[in-house]
Amino acid sequence: MVKKARGLNAGSKLRQRRERFRWSQKTWVRKFLDLKRKSDPLEAAHQAKGIVLKKVQVEAKQPNSGLRKCVRVQLTKNSRQVTAMLPGDKAKDFVDEHDEVIIQCIGGAKGRAKGDLGGVRWEVTHVNGQSLKDLRKGKIEKARK
Repeated sequence: MVKKARGLNAGSKLRQRRERFRWSQKTWVRKFLDLKRKSDPLEAAHQAKGIVLKKVQVEAKQPNSGLRKCVRVQLTKNSRQVTAMLPGDKAKDFVDEHDEVIIQCIGGAKGRAKGDLGGVRWEVTHVNGQSLKDLRKGKIEKARK
């Protein structure tokens, strides 16, 4: 067993020891190296605009067995591709390929996926400048682009 330095002049030795062992803490390393900002496709923005590349179905994680409706989106700001969920019933009928959509974070713990959708961290809120929620309720019709 390694003993810690003690005494009046042990401060610098204790500080060096703390700096060395901090690298074994995953949360500290992510914060120190600013990894969240570097890996975030939205680049710390709340929402981002993108173009729908294709519609996909993502299989839910165990013990659920449904196919969740999602879209593959290419962001206009940095050309990165992400998978975004289409929330609610019949939402996939209002989104087509090459539509312009706005996506936002789904709100999972620590910015990760929520619920039984593995790897899906975003959801579609607007299609061609119109609210997806209003389109689903029938308040407005889909705009032609």
